[in-house]
Amino acid sequence: MPERCFTEDCLIAMDLITLSVSEFPTWLADQNETTQAWITTTGFTAKPGTVCLIPHMEGGGIKAVAAIPRDVASEKGNLVWHWAACVQALPPGTYKLNPALDYDHDETTACILGWALSHYSFERYRQPTAHIDEQGGEADRVLVWPDTDGKTGQQALAAAQAISLVRNLINTPANHMSPQHLAEAASDLANLHGAACSIITGEALLEANYPAIHAVGRASDAPPCLIDLRWKSDKSATDLPKITLVGKGVCFDSGGLDLKPAVAMKLMKKDMGGAAHALGLASMIMDSGLPVQLRVLIPAVENMVSGNAMRPMDVVDTRKGLTIEIGNTDAEGRVILADALYEAACEQPDLIIDFATLTGAARIALGTDLPALFCNNNEVADQITACAMTQGDPLWRMPLWPGYNSLIAGKVADLTNSPESQYGGALTAALLLERFVCDELGNVPDWVHLDLLAWNLTSRPGRPEGGEAMTIRAVFAYLSERFG
Repeated sequence: MPERCFTEDCLIAMDLITLSVSEFPTWLADQNETTQAWITTTGFTAKPGTVCLIPHMEGGGIKAVAAIPRDVASEKGNLVWHWAACVQALPPGTYKLNPALDYDHDETTACILGWALSHYSFERYRQPTAHIDEQGGEADRVLVWPDTDGKTGQQALAAAQAISLVRNLINTPANHMSPQHLAEAASDLANLHGAACSIITGEALLEANYPAIHAVGRASDAPPCLIDLRWKSDKSATDLPKITLVGKGVCFDSGGLDLKPAVAMKLMKKDMGGAAHALGLASMIMDSGLPVQLRVLIPAVENMVSGNAMRPMDVVDTRKGLTIEIGNTDAEGRVILADALYEAACEQPDLIIDFATLTGAARIALGTDLPALFCNNNEVADQITACAMTQGDPLWRMPLWPGYNSLIAGKVADLTNSPESQYGGALTAALLLERFVCDELGNVPDWVHLDLLAWNLTSRPGRPEGGEAMTIRAVFAYLSERFG
């Protein structure tokens, strides 16, 4: 997707000028009377995300003006989406940035990323519907590659590709995104970057001591599995910092025996959104060559109904040895993450980050666009939050409040996956996960838990309705600062 939006060179390209609201009056005053009259007639006022096409009265042709608030610090994080809105407002054609413009690293990244994401659409199951111009070729909005250092452009394209990967995985329906399909996607990504990928499937999960993953996924005809991807920026290095990403991979969630109603089940193909995010962030890390040892763990299951499905009030074993009482079979994500998080912690990485479409409670607290961040290290949480602001990739920190630990105590087991209290559901889910973020000696690494929706309920420029990548740009920016 991203590559077709750009061209290395073009002799005939429309000049594209960017203006902010504060620059607009001075710029307008410098134009000739005919241009001033044209702009006034069209009603263009440089509102962010709008464009104005101006005909060249003398020499013919057209130039385009795009309203991008480059000079407003508070809008820095929104530049990507302002660019996406402008691109979608432009007619098909080839454009080049006005050579007089001087873009810094962040502005160039926002331009490339916004341009690429404005072209995203999920077309896997549709017949080709490319628009055809008068000459019979495919019409599109193409940007002559901005003059920039190669690293800036490559990072922007890598981010666009990672976001597209996340969206595509989430948008794919469950009949084409089973645990085995998700494992194939992880293997393909590993092969692309020279990483290793192993899969433990079905009854082998019990032999390898992943009983919680097996318990949740055994009722499906598509057997559960644990996906384990490993990559090193330098295969000969022995002292690289270790990062482990964990992603909830519930490829479809019927709710189990505590069956969801139809309206709640309709979007449950997206319940592997955490796994998609882990793979998307892994793609950015590997593409950038970040000097780390990377591990990705994805417990992949379908939460289905059959004669051997886990039942309400069953007690499930975990890799750590703690037992979990199943208060509700529809709270399965935290159960499979328990095994994966403990396995991650036992390797004593410098940082564990897990992504999960885990609780409706987080959406009630923060809405659909604002993922919840839980973290056991204040400095890490503050730095990620700061990166989220500058990247325009929002999240909000929530507390790991120890006063609620009593709520996750089981009646006949160590823990319950569904506290009887209806309050603080995102917090109690995070507290349960926290119990598994330590090794057998009690060592606790830095840990980040992101509870997100992974879905756009409506369409906006660059963000169509459907699967969405949330927080991975913010987290990658933090990782680059800490480890790069």
